[in-house]
Amino acid sequence: MKKIAIICISFLLLLSCDNTKQSKNDDFTVGIATFSHETCTFCPRPTGIEEFEYYGLPLEGDEVLIADSYIRGFVDRTQEYGGVQLEGITSPRDAVGGSSGSWITKEAFDKYTGAMQDDIRTNGPYDGIYLSLHGAMAVTGIQKPEAEIVRRIREVAGDIPIIVTLDLHANEDHELSDVASGVIIIKRYPHYDTYYQGERAARLMINTLRGDYTPVMSTRKPGVITPSVYQGTGVSPAMEIMERARRWEDRMPGVYVSVAFGFAYADVPDVGATVMVITNNDKELADRIADDMSEYIWRVRHEFAGKKLPKAAEGVVLSIEAAEAGKTPVVIADQSDRTGNSTHILAELIKQGAKNFCIATIADKKLINQLADSGAEKGDKINVMVGGYADEYAGEPVEISGTLEYFDKFGRFDKTAVIKFGSNNTVIITPELHQVTDAGIFGDLNLNMDVIDIISLKSRVHFRRGFYENGLAGAIYEVDAPGLGPADLTTIDYKNIPKDIYPVYRRD
Repeated sequence: MKKIAIICISFLLLLSCDNTKQSKNDDFTVGIATFSHETCTFCPRPTGIEEFEYYGLPLEGDEVLIADSYIRGFVDRTQEYGGVQLEGITSPRDAVGGSSGSWITKEAFDKYTGAMQDDIRTNGPYDGIYLSLHGAMAVTGIQKPEAEIVRRIREVAGDIPIIVTLDLHANEDHELSDVASGVIIIKRYPHYDTYYQGERAARLMINTLRGDYTPVMSTRKPGVITPSVYQGTGVSPAMEIMERARRWEDRMPGVYVSVAFGFAYADVPDVGATVMVITNNDKELADRIADDMSEYIWRVRHEFAGKKLPKAAEGVVLSIEAAEAGKTPVVIADQSDRTGNSTHILAELIKQGAKNFCIATIADKKLINQLADSGAEKGDKINVMVGGYADEYAGEPVEISGTLEYFDKFGRFDKTAVIKFGSNNTVIITPELHQVTDAGIFGDLNLNMDVIDIISLKSRVHFRRGFYENGLAGAIYEVDAPGLGPADLTTIDYKNIPKDIYPVYRRD
């Protein structure tokens, strides 16, 4: 019995030695970086170095490894695999104002891509690089910025795997897939799957580094442009498009089928939907899947891009009727306001005599500064003009007389104001655009949701996560009020988009 025991132990030791040897052979160093921006080129304020450094200097080292949920998914998955060392590459933070920022300056783009290159030169070489990008970046003088980011990184990193993840609103074409080893795009809007797609990117990276996978890509542009408000993947046909992609992945293990719906408010040449397919060294299969997905998107183009939404006055009428019928809280999605300063819904609610409503929020930095300079405090009676000046579609300033219920730090803002007025009506003022995606803001600002009948949000789809999918909202009305992000894209004066894209130019 003792001899048998010794033999078994020796055999286990041999297995242990073999595993250790395998692990050593699999040691890789992967660099991680992010440079992400969804650029509304119709917004008035350019996005430069000041905007990117509003919240601090660029991230470095380990800070990058927790920069966003895509990256956290990538990091966690690679740690589970083992044998991979991760290093953060200098990366800019998110710009203040998010997608309310217009064209990124070339100065800012060159600064941050240059910092990435310098970091790679200093701390490389790397066996692979993972990039968490957005895909709807627009830069003055650079037509395809995400592709250019990858090109510049390749200049210093060499011929190594570069895996990219993108937001569902990406505007991309073959130029990105020509220079990246693999591109993976999230499938959910609201964006539930950023972490998961980061994990998938890690799996693709590791299998590629180990020689178990040779990524081959096919890219298609269906020729369809859609407003963000129609892209929610909980409704048709966006739901069916993504389900079709998932079915391909289920039927063909090892295949990555990605669809970007695009970001219509960036006036760039590669705007609109994009299909990107990755296979393991099977170009014929990648082409077949990409063709199928592209053709399907074209077939559902009328439903996907041609719907109509109520305008401001009609949307408020419907909301008041729903509130009076007890379908509270009623949510009004003011989907077209890209700066957050628009007053159309606020003005209509007042004009139509609405009660128990809350506007969450209006972006008005001038008013925040005015209140601060005057020494205003909680409980003060105030008379102020709200919003209505940030862009040509913002409406007119609205006069509000009421009580300052809150004036203090909130989230990332040094000051946020809550003004109570009229028949239990409330307006929340933030210094910058703030997209409210769940009801947490009401508790944080000491507002009782039980007495709020109508909530107006500056949001298109993300609000559904916190107001619809949990059953909170009694009714929802997406409203096409005047703004820089209209649902009717044929009203936009585009200069740079393809001249055969549906429905702006090609109408059938």
